[in-house]
Amino acid sequence: MENSNKSLNLSNRLPPVVFGTSGLGNLYVELPFDEKVAIVRECVKYAPGKAVFDTAGKYGAGLSLESIGKSLSRLGVAPSDVLISNKLGWYQVPLTTAEPTFEPGVWKGLKNDAVQQISYDGILSCFHQGNALLGDYTAQLVSVHDPDEYLAKAQSQEEEEERYQDVLDAYRALADLKAEGKVAGIGVGAKNWKVIQRIANDVMLDWVMIANSLTVHDHPKELIDFIKALGRRGVAVINSAVFNGGFLVGSDYYNYKLVDKNSEEGKSLYAWRDKFWALCSRFNILPAEACFNFGFNIAGVGSVALNTTKAEKVRINAAMATKEIPADFWRVMREEELI
Repeated sequence: MENSNKSLNLSNRLPPVVFGTSGLGNLYVELPFDEKVAIVRECVKYAPGKAVFDTAGKYGAGLSLESIGKSLSRLGVAPSDVLISNKLGWYQVPLTTAEPTFEPGVWKGLKNDAVQQISYDGILSCFHQGNALLGDYTAQLVSVHDPDEYLAKAQSQEEEEERYQDVLDAYRALADLKAEGKVAGIGVGAKNWKVIQRIANDVMLDWVMIANSLTVHDHPKELIDFIKALGRRGVAVINSAVFNGGFLVGSDYYNYKLVDKNSEEGKSLYAWRDKFWALCSRFNILPAEACFNFGFNIAGVGSVALNTTKAEKVRINAAMATKEIPADFWRVMREEELI
């Protein structure tokens, strides 16, 4: 399947830092609205040029979208001065249970739930609802969110093929939006990069977002080769979750799952992190700076998506794009078999 108009070369248009907004949807912690406004203000202030926000209907069941739109509006930011990427596939519905059903235990203080809608009509519904939640702003970059999780729910090979057709139908809808001039670029956001690879073989993509898959802790060679190939095709690559969901910089969640410190896997993760932190301290480097530098300096990667729930961290995050890490640090990382 091909888009009916020319692929947009985003490689030169996306800044080194894309601002992730799951925190604006109350990921792990319920943020006051004034704090969200402060975060958005700092993102606009410290963006090198146009601020790029990455969001999704899944983030707080649409709360992230609402928070971005209301914050930008309060700050008086012109729609032309920001670029918003909305990963589509989750549709906001009223909350009728004690906990949201789509990802229990992760999102705090929500008043809505979300249901997955991956189909031609479903993705269009998500697109229009997303723009309504953004208010005066519209998403210029769109994608199908979590197609890997959608496919993984299949109970048989036959169902998996049916679900993959749903994904392709969703991309047909996005291609139509692009042909109509309603969006500027089409991409994909997923944690399982092999699903991204499968989709990239069937769909003309402008960008991809690799999540949780390409970090200083975990970086398969075949994934690095795939990203190089995407770069050669002019597909912009955004590396997301370079801290493995926050674990590499201090959280107890690895890829959004609480780590059991008593399991063998948990012990191994904490031991790796202890050695990594000690080495960063020796070289006077923040662990976050090392994570960013590794995730950014891979052939084909053009941007890193960073997320924060603290306004004062935005400037620090933006500065990571220009922070130089000594070559000796990476030499010792290899010697100690940390990479």
